[in-house]
Amino acid sequence: MATVLAIETSCDETAVAIVNNRQVLSSIVASQIPVHRRYGGVVPEVASRQHLETINELIFQALEQGSLNWREIDAVAATCAPGLVGALLVGITAAKTLAMVHEKPFLGVHHLEGHIYATYLSEPTLRPPFLSLLVSGGHTSLIYVKDCGVYETLGETRDDAAGEAFDKVARLLQLGYPGGPVIDKLAKLGNPRAYSLPEGRISLPSGGFHPYDASFSGLKTAVLRLVQQLEKYCEEMPIADIAASFQDTVARALTKRAIACAKAYNLETIAVGGGVAANSSLRKHMLDAAVTNNLKVLFPPLKYCTDNAAMIGCAAAEHFSKGHTSNLNLGVHSRLGLTEVMRLY
Repeated sequence: MATVLAIETSCDETAVAIVNNRQVLSSIVASQIPVHRRYGGVVPEVASRQHLETINELIFQALEQGSLNWREIDAVAATCAPGLVGALLVGITAAKTLAMVHEKPFLGVHHLEGHIYATYLSEPTLRPPFLSLLVSGGHTSLIYVKDCGVYETLGETRDDAAGEAFDKVARLLQLGYPGGPVIDKLAKLGNPRAYSLPEGRISLPSGGFHPYDASFSGLKTAVLRLVQQLEKYCEEMPIADIAASFQDTVARALTKRAIACAKAYNLETIAVGGGVAANSSLRKHMLDAAVTNNLKVLFPPLKYCTDNAAMIGCAAAEHFSKGHTSNLNLGVHSRLGLTEVMRLY
């Protein structure tokens, strides 16, 4: 079993972890949310500078927390795609440098593959094939997981990802950034059936609708129009009801597509990953639907839903066990499809 030190700097969390196969030996995450909140979203250049300021200290802390030295590390890994280019460069440069100095193999890891492997950290017996529902600020996809590095995208959002929709609606309701946690908290106080909102369907050229693709930009616009209408005659905006109705609509849309996709492809297990996997409404809808449809739905622990290096280390350890390593001239990619993941090795 390989012990991997992994670095994750794809967006606004600086993270370092040490993973042995599927066991987390240490995991440190430094969030930049307080820094970016004043801007209402992530500022790429600011994110890169924050990564530079914290990366060395986090590497030291990860080794200290795991009571490990470099002789006990078998390989070094870092997220190399997709993400903010400047932010990715900080992590991959640090990882390559450590690999060269300590004469260790280097592995570049796809960020979305990391989110798939987040579930492995709490479900070590999980094995392909299964369906992965990835829901985050930048990505919402249904992935057929066939093997390590072998994936097929079965559905995705054509515009705003689910997490992005949460952030935009939160901004519209003047709730601050990030939107997911605050909407989830408010929704518990509201009525999810207060307002009827569109789930968003993708039309096919031949007629009908794509069964697994989704669209959340129309939902965001519907919330905007609802707010504009309510402003005309409401003395106090029913924020909690709007939040609950919006969140319930997103959860129902994602659940409906994931369950239908799993049944169509005869997949008995759905693993949910990404920041939106922490959403309480999505968890309830998915788990309830799983019981009704005799399926198994798995969620990572909350600490592994948002960006972290433990999931990157878990994916890297799996690749390393199969003999995969990356060349030290590997670059970073702001966009790279999950189906192209083997290009990294």
